[in-house]
Amino acid sequence: MGESGNSRWQRKKEARPSEILDAALMLFVDKGYRATKMEDIAQAAGVTKGTPYLYFQNKEEIFKAVVRETIVARMQAMSAQLAQLHDASGSQLLGMALENWWIHIGATRSAGLCKLMAAEATNFPELALFYYEEVIRPARQLLGHIVQRGMDSGEFRPANIEHVIDMLTAPMLMTMILSHSFGQVPGCCESLTQDPLAFLKTALQLTLQGLQNPPAPDTQS
Repeated sequence: MGESGNSRWQRKKEARPSEILDAALMLFVDKGYRATKMEDIAQAAGVTKGTPYLYFQNKEEIFKAVVRETIVARMQAMSAQLAQLHDASGSQLLGMALENWWIHIGATRSAGLCKLMAAEATNFPELALFYYEEVIRPARQLLGHIVQRGMDSGEFRPANIEHVIDMLTAPMLMTMILSHSFGQVPGCCESLTQDPLAFLKTALQLTLQGLQNPPAPDTQS
């Protein structure tokens, strides 16, 4: 009996940082950043109250680690994969980026971090700046690179790239925010929450139709 209890204590004391981050992600998404306390994270991870401090200085550092281990890592892997597709068209790359984003970010619990930051950005401007620099800016740069490639090849018509990026990211942001807010309330946003990927593909298709370069006029007729 004593040995069994001691073993459980050892497992708690030696909890891996990944277990603490998993617990923190769950709490950040469910409760918000302000409402989540370090002792809440320890309790959710099944460790003693002081254990998170063995790995992280404070709650802010845990939040940054959560973002880097989830969204940032998955975006970097996606960018590296797309960079190898030298023969793909801009439309194909955007479609692949959307699919990858949905599978590895949009459909996961980490998507709730977007809603969290939208709600608490002005309360925690330092975290908002961190999130912008490590998540939003790289995502915009990736999409901008693809769009510019399509324009350079003649596949896409000339347009304001920043506005095109806004058109591409707006449906993704809306899906993440609504899925973790109104989408949690029965009877709200059902057309989006029942099949978010179908909505995202429709939004992308409409944007691509607007980007298509019109065919050159037939000078022989």
